[in-house]
Amino acid sequence: MQPAAHAAKFDTPVAERFRSFGKSIFAEMTALAAAHKAVNLSQGFPDFDGPAIAREAAIAALNAGHSQYARMIGVPALNQAIARRWARAGRGEIDPEAHVTVTAGCSEAIGAALVGLLNPGDEVIIFEPYFDFYTACAAMAGAVPRVVTLHPPAAGGQAMGGRAVPAGSSSSAPAHFWFDESQLRAAFTPRTRAIIINTPHNPTGKVFSRAELELIATLCQQHNVVAISDEVYEHLTFDAAQPHISIATLPGMWERTITLSSLGKTFSLTGWKVGWSIAPPALTACVRAAHQFMVFSGSTPMQHGAIAVLDSGDEYIAGLKELYAANRDMLSDTLRQCGLTVFPSYSTYFLMADHTALGYESDRAFCEHLTKSVGVAAIPPSVFYLTSGMGKDLVRFAFCKKAETMREACDRLKRGLTR
Repeated sequence: MQPAAHAAKFDTPVAERFRSFGKSIFAEMTALAAAHKAVNLSQGFPDFDGPAIAREAAIAALNAGHSQYARMIGVPALNQAIARRWARAGRGEIDPEAHVTVTAGCSEAIGAALVGLLNPGDEVIIFEPYFDFYTACAAMAGAVPRVVTLHPPAAGGQAMGGRAVPAGSSSSAPAHFWFDESQLRAAFTPRTRAIIINTPHNPTGKVFSRAELELIATLCQQHNVVAISDEVYEHLTFDAAQPHISIATLPGMWERTITLSSLGKTFSLTGWKVGWSIAPPALTACVRAAHQFMVFSGSTPMQHGAIAVLDSGDEYIAGLKELYAANRDMLSDTLRQCGLTVFPSYSTYFLMADHTALGYESDRAFCEHLTKSVGVAAIPPSVFYLTSGMGKDLVRFAFCKKAETMREACDRLKRGLTR
């Protein structure tokens, strides 16, 4: 039956909390890449399968009838495997039942942590540029983000090491993304409830140093603030001088830290959506309070597949790091030849560069040109900042691809950008 011609128009606007976010930049650039048959170095997913042992274990789980809901906090054997991996990393013994919660990827863990912990009006400190889920999930919780800016290195320098730069320091900016200590201190207010630390860091490739984490830890304890530590790239570091450190292992921080990680980045299984949180019981209760009503439980057969690879996947990780380091170096050399200023990437599978020498008015204009005319898609990182004007000179590339894919991308960049 057709609606009456005189019926009032039924309008269903997006809820106010989401109106400022629009369509995800990852979905937008991936669709643009597909439309123009561009090599997709925008969204961070590999173009190859993860370890066979994981896939075989998931298939075996399906064949064994593991197709119904998993336990809300995770398949028991997976909780145990996560606890074993935590201990093997030298972080101490944890209780798989009391401290570990399996989630539908780290993305859901971020949402559960923020929604389960924060009340409307609470403030959460976020380092910009950031993974866009942080501000969106803060909006779901009704929380107010306060940003601390990570500034680009000076002239794309290559020096190692990491430190915050104090206010009024006469020293030049370090050769890695850095933040101003005075801005961080000022971000803590009586309304601050949490701070999100993402190390290793997407999109900059930064690894937070021990000194930086100790400063954050001191401020968390002074202001009674919870640290939410997103560590999905914990195994993808490329230099022994820049080791990954979990802030939960610093003195006084276990009891006030929610550590988040996942299977996807470490084992090239991004579509499996198997993640987890590790936290003391009081903070685990916050995560579980939201998690049980967000998804209740993640995919059962994929959790069984995760068990196998968590216990025996170290050789795979070593090979993956070799591939990614070589891809990073290939891409860095190519971009420099094309006239971009390339910043060092010590971790993750992302690389940031400054495109201003090529004359484009913004990061979005440059990325659209790259995708449509050069045949390589990248991400315009200004969407990862709250501070107006930040990031417009930058571009982010993902190098989590097969070597032949990277060679094709680099060939296209040389042909399309070299003048």
